[in-house]
Formats: sequence, C-alpha cells, structure tokens
Amino acid sequence: MTKKQDKHASREASKYDNPIVSREWILALLNDSPLSYEQIARAAKLETEDNLEALRRRLKAMVRDGQLIRNRRNLFVVLNKADLIRGVVIGHRDGFGFVKPDDGGEDLYLSSHQMSRAMDGDEVIVRQSGVDRRGRKEGSVVEVVKRANDQLVGRFVDEGYLKYVLPDNPKLPQQVVIPPDETNNARDGEMVVVEMISYPTKSHFATAKITHVLGDKMAPGMEIEIAIKSHRIPSEWPSDVVAETERLPTEVSESETRGRIDLRQLPFVTIDGEDAKDFDDAVYAERRKAGGWRLWVAIADVSNYVGVNSALDIEAFNRGNSTYFPGFVVPMLPEALSNGLCSLNPNVDRLTMVCEMTISERGRVSGFKFFEGVIHSHARLTYNEVATLYHNHESVPSKVLERRTELETLHEIYTVLRSQRDYRGAIDFESPEPRIIFNAERKVEKIVPVERNDAHKVIEECMLAANVSAAKLFEKYQLDALFRVHEGPKEERLESLRSYLRELGLNLHGGAKPQPSDYQALLQQVSDRPDAPLIQSMMLRSMAQAQYRADNEGHFGLAYEAYTHFTSPIRRYPDLLVHRAIRFLSSSQNGRYVKRADDARIWTREDMYPYELNQLIAAGEQCSMTERRSDDASRDVMAFLKCEFLSQRIGD
Repeated sequence: MTKKQDKHASREASKYDNPIVSREWILALLNDSPLSYEQIARAAKLETEDNLEALRRRLKAMVRDGQLIRNRRNLFVVLNKADLIRGVVIGHRDGFGFVKPDDGGEDLYLSSHQMSRAMDGDEVIVRQSGVDRRGRKEGSVVEVVKRANDQLVGRFVDEGYLKYVLPDNPKLPQQVVIPPDETNNARDGEMVVVEMISYPTKSHFATAKITHVLGDKMAPGMEIEIAIKSHRIPSEWPSDVVAETERLPTEVSESETRGRIDLRQLPFVTIDGEDAKDFDDAVYAERRKAGGWRLWVAIADVSNYVGVNSALDIEAFNRGNSTYFPGFVVPMLPEALSNGLCSLNPNVDRLTMVCEMTISERGRVSGFKFFEGVIHSHARLTYNEVATLYHNHESVPSKVLERRTELETLHEIYTVLRSQRDYRGAIDFESPEPRIIFNAERKVEKIVPVERNDAHKVIEECMLAANVSAAKLFEKYQLDALFRVHEGPKEERLESLRSYLRELGLNLHGGAKPQPSDYQALLQQVSDRPDAPLIQSMMLRSMAQAQYRADNEGHFGLAYEAYTHFTSPIRRYPDLLVHRAIRFLSSSQNGRYVKRADDARIWTREDMYPYELNQLIAAGEQCSMTERRSDDASRDVMAFLKCEFLSQRIGD
C-alpha cells in the first residue's frame, strides 16, 4: 500500500497545511496486521520531521478516540479487530470493580488484581478473559485510555517512614503515597486535597502531592467541603464573573419593562419551602366565563441578564446547576442574581418569561402562549402555609386568607390536571425526603421526613403544564432545543426486576415493553405492603436515568411525548437555554428574524440563540453530567450526616 492510494488525500490536503495519510488509510493498513510506528511511517513514505511528528500525533489521537490500541509488543492494532471493549471503570470499596461498556453491553467484572492499575471513573480498554464462578464476564485491562482522577480528597496518614492518603471516595480503595517533601505540613488524620503525580501500576502505588489541607473530618461543615472538592464542583467565582455581576443593576428600572406585557396588576404569588431564597416561579389563575381556567406561570427572566457567551454564561454552563446540601447551596449564578435581581421576591417588579395556558374543564391544556412580561409578586407563601387552607386547618395565616380565591382556583386546576396524569398512567413515586435539623454548633439534632402536601402538588402540576407547553412549542416550530428525555426500561434491567418480583409473588405486566401505566398499577398493588418502599426502590432502579438531549424521545415516567425544563433558569442551565429558544421564537413570530432560504427550520440570530444541533448535543451531555455530579455530592453529604447522627445513638 502506498500513499497514492489514500482515497481521502484531497480532504486531508484541504484541512491541513502539512497533510499526512488519513485515519481511514491507517485503519485499512492495519487491517492486514498490527504494525509499529516506524512501519506505518515507511508504508506512508514519510521522511521529514514535520510529517513524522504529524503521524505520531495522529496515531496518539486515534488511540485516545478508541480506534487503535498499542499491544505489549508496541504495535498498533485496530480496536474492533482485536475484539476489545472500551468502557468506564466502576470501582468497589472491596477492591474489585466493573467496566461499563460504551456500547451498552453487559458489564465486565474486574478482579482486585486487574484493578491494581485502574481507578474508578477511568476510561479503559479491556479484553474479555473468561467467566467467573458466578457466571459474570471477566475482563483484563489492556490499556487505561483516560484517567478520571487528577485530584483526590482523602485522609492523610503519617506512619513516619510511610506517608499516604486514603481517598474519601469508597470506590477508590487504593492508598496514594505522598513523598516526604510533598506533605504541605499536613498532620496525621487531617483531610487533604492531593494532585496526582503518578497512577497505580501492577507493581507500584499511585503517588501524589498535597495541595490543600482541609482539616479535621468531624469539623462542622467539613462534609460539604469534602463533597465539593471530591466531585470537582466549581464553587469559587472567577474575577470576570464578579466584575460582570457588579455591573448589573440591583432593581428593575421602568425602561426595562417597555415592550413587555405588563402583568403587575395580577396578584401573582410564589409558593416555596420555608428555607428557599431563590424564587424561580410565580403563579396566578382565574376562572374563564366560557368555562375552564386561565393559568399564568411566570418564570424569572434570567436570559435577559445572562448574555450568550458572557462570563456569567460560561460559568453557569460549567456549573450546570445549583448544588444543594443541608443548610448550604453552591449556586449556579451569583447571589446578586439568584437571590436578588432574578428572584421573584415579593413587592418588587421583576422581568419574567410567561407561559399563559387555557385549561379545559377536563384538565386539558387547550392553548398556550409564551411572552416576555413584568410582574409584581403580591406574596411570598410557603407550602405549609398554603396547605393549612387546602387541608382545612383551624388556623390559616392572614396572608393566605387574603389570596384565598386565587389559591382555591389553583387547587381546582390541580385537581383536573391530576386527573389527566392518572388518565395517562404516569408513574407517581411517593418517597418522603429527609430534612436535616442542625443545632447551634451545626451538629445534627434530628432528621425529619418532608411530607408532600397538596400545595407541593399544585405547584408541581402547574410547572409540568408549562414545561410540556414549551416542549410542544419547539415541536411545532421544529426548532432544535434541549428536551428532558426519560427512556423506558432496558431488557436486562427489566428481567432483573421481574426476577425479584417473582420471588415476592408479584408481576409487572406489559411484556417486553411495559408502559408507565403498568408500573403505576404495580405501585398501587403494593402500596399497603410493609416492603413497599423496597419494591419501589427496585422499580426505580429498573428504569433509565433522565437526561438532557437534543433528540426528543419523550418522558417515560411522566408519560409525555415531549417534555423539557422551562421553570427553573436560576438553578438549571438547560432551562436558561430553553428560555433563549423561546425568546428567539417569540421574536421570530414578530418578524424580527432572518430565515435561510435553503433551510426549513427557523434560523437563529447570533445574539439570541446561536446553537447548532451539535452544540445542543454537547450541552445536553454537560448538563446531564453536572446533574449526576451534584446528586452524587448531595448523596455523599446526606449519608455522612445520617451516619454521624446514628453514631451517637448506638444501642438506642
């Protein structure tokens, strides 16, 4: 084979000043047999230093992208030809692990011996080496393609002759050796942050240097500091974000309200938890003379203040969402915005993006429209306060009684919307959230369940209706946007669930493709059983995790054909993107857009919604990742606080 036979040579020449053989040419060459770097260079007839260096970089990139690997003889091998599997390592506290294949196949078991050179989260290439006595596929690590942990948090152990760190992450059971001159004056037992120097091999421990000393693990609030560092959650504001925030106004001026629909006369209210500080949404509803209701859901207009590709926008994208811990939050946006200018605080004007919906007597959203508005929240109410009205308590706060008519109208709407949810067969998992109560020293005093009352459910149904309307808007205009996608259960998880249920004398109907209504029917069947929470947990595990995606595949759990997130732009980046898309469509309907003649879609304006499909796909992956990251960090903190609370009550 010679370089002249490279069918893609003209493409390479158009892309690079110093073109070399294409990836396709290299793959075709290696299909015959594995070759070394020198042999590939000779086959390609490359002689100059620049060309040889370009080939080296291309081969390195192909290894990184999983097209090639280097075997033990230092020869390049086509990955699929070598029958190898690429995936991500999932570590276990007992030293073994698994590889989750990128192609979605069955996980491979890694023995503690194989895990000696890999760490939780690493991207690896493995070869199936057999089946263990439990019938699990076993793998052997061929190569670690990408390391996941360049920074770790753990407890420093000083044994005099040996100094090391035990990672706080239980999925990283390997100790990390600290050279004597890299301790940063840490003391035995202190929690530290380390930066990796070298990674583990079959014959050597990993090594690292201590970059930050956090202090005593039992110090108040340390569990949050550890979670933030362990999960790499951005928590410091860059200087350009601070500067940009300081240039923003502190209140809404009258000039900013021009061109918006003025809804300040309507008695909007916010209904949130007692400890909420950022108010994304306000609601108002009224009866229609023609029958049914009109519902307004007003959402903080964050996109008015956070410009595309601004410093605030870039940092919000990196954070992806606010991360909530007991008594503490790492916000997506600076407090001047999240708790101030954008928050729908009572008795002040606020800019909003409004979804106005017409709802029929049967609970169908028969019409909707979105527009830029300005509101003036008439009251800041809490779920528990409003629940006193809905549940006929003897003492109802006066500020709730003042809004009685509107609040009862909202409850009427909830009732009919809820009936539609039941008609669709949406899954309704009911699990009380734990709430941590601290004493003055920030020690856990008690843990109480947060029960959902009708006020929670009223707001939930209003938000669901607005989110669905936004998704339908994008479908109507065929605009590329981010959807909230929840796929149905995969075959393997479904069989695992049914196997578990059979042992309990239960069954999930629906065959190979059960519907949400099948799940809901089973939930109702077991609701009175003492093991209902465990059964619900197993049902949850059988389903996929919801994601942000640019392709609309519907929402299985909620039984919606199209769903997105519109209602929380203060704390979720996808909602901010959705607001930009809605603003663009709103402007385009008013004739202020440019449409490309060769494109059936509405074309974007650079200053409003400059997102191509590939950018939205990447944004969806980023936001799904940050959501999981925050969930994992919050779960770690809750687990620590629960254990700390119970450790003081052993024997009770």
